Amino acid sequence: MGNDGGSIPTRRELVKNAARNPNTSELKATQQEAQTHAWTYCPLSNRPLAAPIVSDCAGTLYNKDAILEQLLPKDDDVPASIIKEKEDILQGRVKGLRDVVEVKFTLSKEDKEEKRICPITSKELGPNTKSVYLVPCGHAFSEVAIREVAGDTCVECNEAYTPENIIPILPTSKDDISRLAARIIKLKAENGLTHSLKKAPGSKKRKKYAQADTTTTSDHKPSTNGTDSNESLPEKLKARLAENGNSTPKSRSGTSTPVPSGIKNAATASLTAKVLDEQEERNKRRKLGLNDNLKSLFSSGGYSAQTHKSGDFMTRGYSIPKKG
Repeated sequence: MGNDGGSIPTRRELVKNAARNPNTSELKATQQEAQTHAWTYCPLSNRPLAAPIVSDCAGTLYNKDAILEQLLPKDDDVPASIIKEKEDILQGRVKGLRDVVEVKFTLSKEDKEEKRICPITSKELGPNTKSVYLVPCGHAFSEVAIREVAGDTCVECNEAYTPENIIPILPTSKDDISRLAARIIKLKAENGLTHSLKKAPGSKKRKKYAQADTTTTSDHKPSTNGTDSNESLPEKLKARLAENGNSTPKSRSGTSTPVPSGIKNAATASLTAKVLDEQEERNKRRKLGLNDNLKSLFSSGGYSAQTHKSGDFMTRGYSIPKKG
């Protein structure tokens, strides 16, 4: 009676329901849950999405600081499993800042909560609304609004766009996913462009003026490696460049970081400097191992019976002998 060894349950008694495929409602609930999580958290850092938010050619949303941290050289003590996990998330779609576009959402405050809305229809953009953004400007709208407006310029900034550059945010349909995959292949193969419609590194540059003299072009060409490109950088970044003695700062592991010298956007340069500072601070804490509870158990000044006589064997700690 009490399963005291005299009764052995069979599989038929333990497994009451046979395995089955999920029905339509269960699939929709699972998909809705995944969409809500993707609209709320960055898949790289697992932190809540916060401006500035960027998107790759597949319509996935990321925090820009997480992308910058991923692009920076890794330290030797970062586990290989974490590096591989983040590379699997990106799937080779992001190799530089040219491969992402900053998505500009229109925010509306309701009951101390900020909501992303469509500037045309005022609908909340999220898992319940099919949303898109335009390349290259990055303004986000609901798909219904873009379809009804049916123009060739953005209603927010009047920048021109084409129907191929209307990117769905977090697409779920196979048609949208295949269209985005075909778009990026066409951009790279035929035009040598990235997702943001900027020239891909290593591609052949077009001549701006076909009949211009080469000497005239070289005279008017802006300097990218001189001091002009560093004028827009923040003060912390300039100081770091001066300490290293060149235009490429070095990380704690000794590898050069080729990010700041080519950054012309002051906001991106400032964000890059912030990520570098946070990375150095984490490395300092990790190497120093500052733990007050652990340090309280050890003493470098030798053992004193008068000081530790009131404690027991747990609180007296262990004294590290001085090196003579």
